[in-house]
Amino acid sequence: MLVALVVALVPAFVFAPGPLAASMSGGGFGDQRAVIDSLSKSFVDYWSSGDRTLSPGLARLVDYWRDYHVVKAVIAATLLAVLTTLGVLLWKAFLRAAGLGTGGRAALASAGIVVTALALLSLAAVAANVQGAIAPFSSLLSMLPMHASHGELADTLDQVRQRLADYPDSGDRTPPAIEVMVSDFSRYHAVIAVAATTVAAVLVGMSVVSWKRFARTGASGRRTRRVFRSFGLLWAVLSSAVIVVAVANLVTTVDSAPALLGFFEGGW
Repeated sequence: MLVALVVALVPAFVFAPGPLAASMSGGGFGDQRAVIDSLSKSFVDYWSSGDRTLSPGLARLVDYWRDYHVVKAVIAATLLAVLTTLGVLLWKAFLRAAGLGTGGRAALASAGIVVTALALLSLAAVAANVQGAIAPFSSLLSMLPMHASHGELADTLDQVRQRLADYPDSGDRTPPAIEVMVSDFSRYHAVIAVAATTVAAVLVGMSVVSWKRFARTGASGRRTRRVFRSFGLLWAVLSSAVIVVAVANLVTTVDSAPALLGFFEGGW
């Protein structure tokens, strides 16, 4: 049953969010090309308006993008729960597989490794889509054709870059749209900073538990010791990497304008 759920959820994560989000937002965004075209025009209109409030077309797009990430986050979280349960069952079966031959134990271990890796990918997908759901405007901006060479969009992007290069020293001349984008970009990275900090704390706890189980297992339980030693090392290494991600995003949260300028210059 768990394997069947995984088989169903993986393609659902890829194909279901677009149609579901489009139906929730009233349609009109059937594919990526339609989103990009609509965003290009709506972003130019928003910049030209001189208002803080998103233009109607851009607001509708942002709503769609938020719903898109909400659907993806729900599917990814469900997939994470299923893979976690399946992984626990596989590793327990491996530890109790004294009666199986070498081939059977190798199959269980291989399956456990694959499921663990997929669970980690699902966790990353949950975090990324929660980020997109909480700060959909910044997430949506990643769809802008930043290297447009001519037309209204190219002119608008040049103006945005110039204003960001001066921010915050431009004083009263700072367009409201710049303030909105900087604020949302800060929130965008704050979400990952909080999520990464939480995940790092959980991974550190799991590493500690794994090492304790390793220490409590006698020398006769060599397979059990190997499993818990491997997980202890894995969780420790992953927690270190996640802490680096948390710190990097915290720094960007505090001073997001330079990172946003780099984004508009094609650096992300």
